[in-house]
Amino acid sequence: MNTTQIDIGLARYSDWAFTSSVLVLVGALLLLAVELAYQRGRKVERRELVGAGAAVTAGSAAPGVIAETPKRSFDERVGGAGLALAYLGILLLAVCIVLRGLATGRVPWGNMYEFINLTSFCGLVAAAVVLRRPQYRSLWVFVLVPVLILLTVSGRWLYTSAAPVMPALQSYWLPIHVSVVSLGSGVFLVAGVASILFLLKMSPLGEPDRQGVLARIVHRLPDPQTLDRIAYRTTIFAFPVFGFGVIFGAIWAEEAWGRYWGWDPKETVSFIAWVVYAAYLHARSTAGWRDKKAAWINVVGFAAMVFNLFFINLVTVGLHSYAGVG
Repeated sequence: MNTTQIDIGLARYSDWAFTSSVLVLVGALLLLAVELAYQRGRKVERRELVGAGAAVTAGSAAPGVIAETPKRSFDERVGGAGLALAYLGILLLAVCIVLRGLATGRVPWGNMYEFINLTSFCGLVAAAVVLRRPQYRSLWVFVLVPVLILLTVSGRWLYTSAAPVMPALQSYWLPIHVSVVSLGSGVFLVAGVASILFLLKMSPLGEPDRQGVLARIVHRLPDPQTLDRIAYRTTIFAFPVFGFGVIFGAIWAEEAWGRYWGWDPKETVSFIAWVVYAAYLHARSTAGWRDKKAAWINVVGFAAMVFNLFFINLVTVGLHSYAGVG
């Protein structure tokens, strides 16, 4: 009966935008990976140029002659193209989400497929803000990998045709609760990636004389202090946002089920993840717990979020068992 409310044409365009977004983001990942592969050689070349140019004085230039600006290297041009594709992929994912909402006449985050799309979009937007400096561009590779994994799982195994949401989700709390949780989860993804890279940078793989493919990749990452700062700042933002999402969920639960909290599996793991992130923020500001210990706590929080997303939603049985997977 409700299927007549669905605009099949817009739903199809939404699916096309999703597929296009994934393909464009894959292209962005490949181009940014090429830049990362050539990055170290470019740095060495620049150091040599600086050393050679140190002997040239300002007065040695001919009067009226403007010094030629060095051309962008091959890897810089490839990286710039990759970043442009990443932005295009974000735009296409936004189009996918908007068209899905227009096709169904509701907010487009009523099942697992839509929730993962929104969370991935929030993570990509967070990365676009946090990694906007050119020296951070290499980190895009490590953000795009988990995002593409999420989108692949979403589109391949969790896809749900456009349809009205089930009666249990027909509430004004749906757009509030789920959007806030998605925003917090997406930003936590960036924080988790930064902490993992920080631990790699602080491991033996980050030692300057370390050999091997993985070690060479780690050497090309920003310094540990930068990675730690990115993880901390993104967590500082996501922690209260996700906390408000949990609170909004509790208020919705009271309206729907007559109680604020019932230790449902989804509620429990969400609360545990929030407590873990609180422990990270406390450890990050406590002497003796900074650096690697705090980063490990942040990684545990990220693992709890992934566990909550897939295992709790798809395996366990509870009041939140409405993933919408057909």
